[in-house]
Formats: sequence, C-alpha cells, structure tokens
Amino acid sequence: MTKYIVGLLAAFALSTSAYAAAPTGPTVLKAKNGDVTFEHAKHEKLDCTKCHADAKGGKMELGKDKAHALCLECHKTNAKGPTKCAECHKKPAA
Repeated sequence: MTKYIVGLLAAFALSTSAYAAAPTGPTVLKAKNGDVTFEHAKHEKLDCTKCHADAKGGKMELGKDKAHALCLECHKTNAKGPTKCAECHKKPAA
C-alpha cells in the first residue's frame, strides 16, 4: 500500500511540474515572411509530445519545413486552425 501511495504522489508531482512549466501566454515564432503567434491555450488539449520531445515540453527546433509539416498538416487533418500563409504569418503594421 505504501508503494502505491508513493507512486501516486510521484506521478502527481511530475505531472504538476510539467503543467506548471507551460507558457502562460502566446509564443511568437520569428519568420522571414511574418511572425507566427502560437497560442498554447488553444492547443492545451493536445499531447505535448505532438510537438515537443517529451511531456515536459522545452525548446523545439522548428524551422520552416518542420513547422509546415507539423502545424499545417495538423490543421488540415483536423480541419481546425489556419491553413493559408497570411492566416499564420503576420507582418508588422507599417
């Protein structure tokens, strides 16, 4: 019984710390044809490992080809989110 409780507490502690590390606001990804603002709150129902190496999150290596393969294809497959260039890429107002 003690091992069960310790395991349960450890699992809770790990899940809480991973959740606490999630960004609180949008993340701006710099791009030559206009920055892309990624809203973590709109993606919170997804498994973090869809984009990150593990459930703890962390920095991603996300270039043009990888972003288009990952993000755009997910939007198309799920019929949710932007799928056209200007819907993601926003140039600063002049």
